[in-house]
This record gives sequence, structure tokens and C-alpha cells, in this order.
Amino acid sequence: MSLLPFVEWLSETRGSVALRESFHMYPLTESFHVWTLTLFVGFAALLDLRLAGLALTKIPVTEMMRRSMPWMIAGFVVMTVTGAMLFYAIPIRSYQNVFFRLKVILLLLAGLNVFLFHYGIWRRVTDWDLQGKPPRRARLAGFASLALWALIIFAGRMIAYNWFDCDRQPQPGWVNWAAGCVEAE
Repeated sequence: MSLLPFVEWLSETRGSVALRESFHMYPLTESFHVWTLTLFVGFAALLDLRLAGLALTKIPVTEMMRRSMPWMIAGFVVMTVTGAMLFYAIPIRSYQNVFFRLKVILLLLAGLNVFLFHYGIWRRVTDWDLQGKPPRRARLAGFASLALWALIIFAGRMIAYNWFDCDRQPQPGWVNWAAGCVEAE
């Protein structure tokens, strides 16, 4: 099942065209996306480093969470809204971009990591809150988050390059498959 017909329709909507062709709105949206990404990832990295037992080991994990969560939520909300707007502005190019697809997969994995952490090891945080070196599962969640967000940022940055765009044919078969390219007959 392909979402291509939907993204083709989406790209022709007035809002998509207006955002894509705007002299100010697209660059401002992209800037806010990056700014709030740094806000979110900066605080998440501090928390992840604490979970990994690599930094701020004298601060209770619950205190780190309490202080960083409002900033992380604010950054995440604005980052998500502006990310959706960036997709809305160029839906076909985004949908058929190998790095965009990789970024979506990595975001899903990062979300799964958060879910497993909060509904797993976090439920017993009172047992290990003050430990300089948290339990193995907490450390793994911290390391996984750090790695996933580094890869998400890399994939997001690579979206700007057109190395594997569908309109650059011929491409290897795996590129056409990974990008969802529809080859002309």
C-alpha cells in the first residue's frame, strides 16, 4: 500500500503550496524546528547521560526528570508541530526521501525506547534513584536514546540532499525500493 496518492493530493492543497512558496514561513518553520530540536535533545541528552551513569551521578534521577521534563515536553511539542509543517510543505519529496523514511523509523524506535523505559525500569526508580550507576536496563535506555537521537539528527540533516531523489533516474533498484519511487514505464 502506497501513500503516494495521498501525499500528491496533499502537495496540491492551498496550505502546502502557500507554505512551500512562502519567502518567510518555510525558513522560519525550519529554524524553529531546529531550535526546539536542540532544546529537546539538549535536555534529553543530560537525562540520558545521567541514566547511563556517565554524568551528574550525584543528582537523583527523579530530580533530573522533574527539572528537565517541562523543557523536553515544550521542545518536543514545537519540534513535532514544525516537523509536520515541514512535511506538509514538501510532502512528495519528503515521502520519497530515503533519509526521511530512515528518520521516521528511528523516531518510532526512540518512542519505543521511551515507552519501554517508562513502563519498565522507571516503575522501580525509587529503588535506584540515588545510585550513581543505575541498573543495566536504565543504562541501556540512556545509551539507546543517545544513539537514536544522534542518528535522527543525522538522518534529518541528510533529508536536504537529493542523492537518492526519485527524479534522479536511473537509480539502483534498492534506492527506488527504499524511497518508494514509481519508475516510468
